[in-house]
Amino acid sequence: MQFVLLQAIFLPLLLSPVAYFLGRKAGATAAALFSFGLLLYCTVLVITPALSGTSYEEHYQWTQLFGEFGLLLDGLASPFAIIIYVVSTLVALFSKPYMVSRITRVFEEKIKEKQLIGGGTETIESAATKDHVNHQIGAYYALFLVMAMGMLGTVLATNLIEFYVFFEVMLIPAFFMLAFWGYESRRRVALLFFFWTHVGAVILLLGFLSIGLSVGSFNYSDIKTHGIPPHVLGLAAVAIIVGLTVKMASFVVHMWLPHVYKASPTPLNALSSGAMLGVGAYGFFRLIVMLMPGQYEHFALALNIWGLATMIYGGIMALVQDDIRKLFAYSSISQMGYILFGIGSASALGLSGSEMLFISHSLGKVILFMMAGAIILQVGTRSITQMGGLAGKMPITAVCSMIGALTLMGVPPTSGFMSEWTMFYGALQTAIQQGSMIRMITFGLGLVATVITMAYILWMIKRVFFGKLPEHLENTKEANWYVTGPMMVLAGFSVVIGIYPDIFFNQIIPFMKGLVGV
Repeated sequence: MQFVLLQAIFLPLLLSPVAYFLGRKAGATAAALFSFGLLLYCTVLVITPALSGTSYEEHYQWTQLFGEFGLLLDGLASPFAIIIYVVSTLVALFSKPYMVSRITRVFEEKIKEKQLIGGGTETIESAATKDHVNHQIGAYYALFLVMAMGMLGTVLATNLIEFYVFFEVMLIPAFFMLAFWGYESRRRVALLFFFWTHVGAVILLLGFLSIGLSVGSFNYSDIKTHGIPPHVLGLAAVAIIVGLTVKMASFVVHMWLPHVYKASPTPLNALSSGAMLGVGAYGFFRLIVMLMPGQYEHFALALNIWGLATMIYGGIMALVQDDIRKLFAYSSISQMGYILFGIGSASALGLSGSEMLFISHSLGKVILFMMAGAIILQVGTRSITQMGGLAGKMPITAVCSMIGALTLMGVPPTSGFMSEWTMFYGALQTAIQQGSMIRMITFGLGLVATVITMAYILWMIKRVFFGKLPEHLENTKEANWYVTGPMMVLAGFSVVIGIYPDIFFNQIIPFMKGLVGV
């Protein structure tokens, strides 16, 4: 089968106008099912070569200025690509009821503002029409498909400029989705998101340009073959590390993420936390560990400590949040810290566990964001103190949420256990082999961070689903299948991967051993 990866990347972009047209003419259901079917087809395209267990490459003519346009699916890229499209496919379904509700609410707010300032005479009932919702939902799904395309393109790229172009493409739709359909102060927060992420991207680009211009090529293969000149190596490594840690919202450069997650519509939160943040982690594996092994060894301990600080800070901040989405925002910061901690382990098992943590974090966090969306739809509040006893009213959501919580906590038989166990094993292995007291201390504090993770997750689950049911929630019902169906699929994936992790480990571990050898 030819052009497999090219189809998987560009079909969502080329057919995004179709999603827009379907939304306008046939409604939200048609746009949602079209986007779901398209992304499901693209997921199959990605999984097909990934199952072969070997690298799959496609190369196309581009421009002599930047090199060739290549796509690579190997032991590193396959898990990222599969999870990105699995999550995108299921979030496309989940988005339908949530975004219809949100788009209607945003339009009603605009009409009320016009009435208050005397700028219009329309009534809310006549203004918030089906045509308006369809128009907006079509635009949403068009942007959604472009964002999915950008994420996949970033992890399949074989060229620094290609990586940067796709990296920027995935950020632009997120900006518009936040600005159009977010919550309070959405435009200000969208500009905050734009500033932080694009400043990080520009710093990343400076590192890319310094490498490409000094080597004479932007292709990964040429850079690996010829090596990066020593006079630019350190500067390029620092630029890339800073650019990627901004994207991962690591401690110190994390300030934008809590504001963005609080203001974003829940499907965007799910897609961002479950897939987009992980692209930053992928960049570390591909650009630092693989292309700059010497600099990776030099910075590994610093990355390990930075990851630990991020784990602990994010977990402590999550403990004191009342807004459920802001709690998950700090949780995402903490989980990215786990991944950075594993990247800094400097061992094959630590790196393998770190990549598996991306998979388990994606599954667990998307389930929990879908839970938050279901509660917002059915209850109408984001305040945890106004919830309680919802397990009896929303049993499917409660069960799936518990599996998502166990995944983030690293409890068997979920995927989180195998990923955390492998990552910490690798970190301890390096500490013992190097005889490093600092690494032993970071290992021990990393285990303490897992206790903090359990604390805020269990505290959240208890307050939301157990205890006395408030009177104003007596009539609460389970969300519809657009919401519960994707949650059940993701919960099932987490358990299956937890029981049989070799689905991904068979590709990840050999690849990582080829990189670091231990």
